[in-house]
Amino acid sequence: MARLPSLRQELSLTRGGAAPDGSPTWMLHDPAANRFYQLGWPAFEMLSRWPLDDAQAIVDAVNRETTLTASLDDFDALLRLLRHANLLVSTAAADTERLRAVAEGSRVSHAMWLLKHYLLIRVPLWHPMPFLRRSARYVAWVYKPAFWMLVVIAAVLGLALVSRRWDAFVHTFRGYADWHGLVAIGVTLAFAKVLHEFGHAFTAYRYGCRVPTMGIALLVMVPVLYTDTTEAWKISSRRARLHIGAAGMLSEMALAAFATLAWSLLPDGPLRAGAFLLATTTWIGTLAINASPFMRFDGYFLLSDWLGMPNLHDRAFAFGRWWMREWLFGFGDPQPEPCTPGRRRFLIAFTYITWAYRLVVFFSIALIVYHAFFKALGILLFVVEFGWFIARPVAGELAACWRRRNELRWNRRTLRSAVLAAIALAWLVLPWHGGVGAPAVFGPMHAQGLYTPEASFVSAGSPLPRDGAKVRAGQVLAVLTSPDLAYRLKVAQAEEVQLRWQVEQQPFDAQLLQEGVALRKRWEAARETVAGLERQTQQLTLRAPFDGRVQIDGEGLAAGTWLKRGEHLLDVIGADGIKGEAFVGEEDLHRIVAGDAAHFVTSMAEAPTLHCQVAAVDRVNLTTLDEPSIASPYGGPVPAEKQPSTGQLVPLNAIYRVRVDQCREPISLARDTVGTATLGRSRESYAWRGLMALIAVLEREAGG
Repeated sequence: MARLPSLRQELSLTRGGAAPDGSPTWMLHDPAANRFYQLGWPAFEMLSRWPLDDAQAIVDAVNRETTLTASLDDFDALLRLLRHANLLVSTAAADTERLRAVAEGSRVSHAMWLLKHYLLIRVPLWHPMPFLRRSARYVAWVYKPAFWMLVVIAAVLGLALVSRRWDAFVHTFRGYADWHGLVAIGVTLAFAKVLHEFGHAFTAYRYGCRVPTMGIALLVMVPVLYTDTTEAWKISSRRARLHIGAAGMLSEMALAAFATLAWSLLPDGPLRAGAFLLATTTWIGTLAINASPFMRFDGYFLLSDWLGMPNLHDRAFAFGRWWMREWLFGFGDPQPEPCTPGRRRFLIAFTYITWAYRLVVFFSIALIVYHAFFKALGILLFVVEFGWFIARPVAGELAACWRRRNELRWNRRTLRSAVLAAIALAWLVLPWHGGVGAPAVFGPMHAQGLYTPEASFVSAGSPLPRDGAKVRAGQVLAVLTSPDLAYRLKVAQAEEVQLRWQVEQQPFDAQLLQEGVALRKRWEAARETVAGLERQTQQLTLRAPFDGRVQIDGEGLAAGTWLKRGEHLLDVIGADGIKGEAFVGEEDLHRIVAGDAAHFVTSMAEAPTLHCQVAAVDRVNLTTLDEPSIASPYGGPVPAEKQPSTGQLVPLNAIYRVRVDQCREPISLARDTVGTATLGRSRESYAWRGLMALIAVLEREAGG
């Protein structure tokens, strides 16, 4: 057999933690690339006998001197790993050519480099090892159990005190709504994150690891700090690696605990405001971001170390793809690596939760980069983000399954997949979805509210009718008395009588004769004033505008009750007829025309469904929403915002009014009722609706 290639001299081998099956592992460190490779027991035994310089001799020695059973295939797999990772000394022209090919393959254009790295670009700024050596002894007290007992006491006491003043604590958020508050939050976050990174660095140094760099990583162009603790993988103690991974979050949690307690103890002022910012930003940032195991933050490395599974995401994703292919097609592939059934189920569940989480995160990032830049660049970055991080993995998996199409055989799993695919395809493309669902408000055809025309009181001889009483058109419902109006009428009548006497005496009085036509004009104006006040007095007698029933909110009003001007007294509801208004989005407007059927289901379970007809469809979208019950500020389904200056409700999307009448049910509604109306008869598929919605979005954004 040919001589074996030599291993590179600068490689180092350290003892690692135990594998899930209890066997020992070792970490092979390549200092040139700063990469670590985990070797199992057989690989270590073969590597330690490399000086034998013969593959068969190495395999025989392993089988003879250990309890392992190795083969030449195992040795070939190890050799392929060493060659692929460039851990062998290059001595021949073929090795040089192979390295040149690897270098050429890894060389990418500037555009491709930016495409792959713009989501996360690391910029090393500092080599902290000299500083860590000088200052490590000054922070040794942080690693004492007594300090962490103090942290726990501070956290419990601080949270207890804050819970007693929770309203004041939450109210503090309002003080940071301007740009000064945003700057303060940014400074606080920066301080907390610096402490976070030094927690990693000091802990790694304490366990004998080298911390080569600290710097800034641009996460979607947002700067975040990072610390290179890659050498933690060479530590054999899993507990030590967990300490290194958790050190940053623990540092922030300790800071948050003391800051929470300080907020409760300090008086109002800058110090208390700073304690509030430290408490809130560190609690929220640590729990919401760093603790997540679904991205490569601290939570991921903690979970990876706790499970004893380096490269957790890659290994879990392999299980997820394997399970999906087996469930859909039944290829019969072995599972990616041996493990217990419980761990296999965990890895599969973890995979799909991570994929769902990343789908939301990457799509959110795509929207952020779209809105963060000018439109042309925003669209380009959105397409890149969506295509590279969402569409590309899906397309790759589809391509991998398509390449294995010749291996497909009809069995129970493929039959089940075909049936489910047919059902899903039919649900998407068949035009079975009919009608447009829209929020609606239905009420009586004839309804009119009666209000007090002047400040007045209910006359003693004419109390308001009872709720539900039948009335006829023109029937007196209430007589109101307004002393102020009566006084003004008497004054106006007296003035009109005096002016009329002066006009009659004008031909016989020289002084009155001098006033001429002006006196008669004053008299005519006085007569108009009296007539107007008399009409206002007549309006104090409230009459039914049409036949119907009286509706009074509350218990009604007794005689003598004072009422302010414009106060609502009662409603008169017509005896028959129903009308309604539905509010339809722009994407569904084309599916509704006058004469279409309309079915209204109220929000009250006991009310029957109303079958009506579309009377008219507005072609101009609403600028304001006059139905508060369906607006989002009041719990309704229509997104709207309330203008602080005018109090009007402005829809956030294009909303059109659809008028409905001619309901067939011989019933009446006592008041306006909120519900859902199904309008129109045209049917369309969900796929077509999605395509039209996409086209509408593209047209809107292109036009903006």
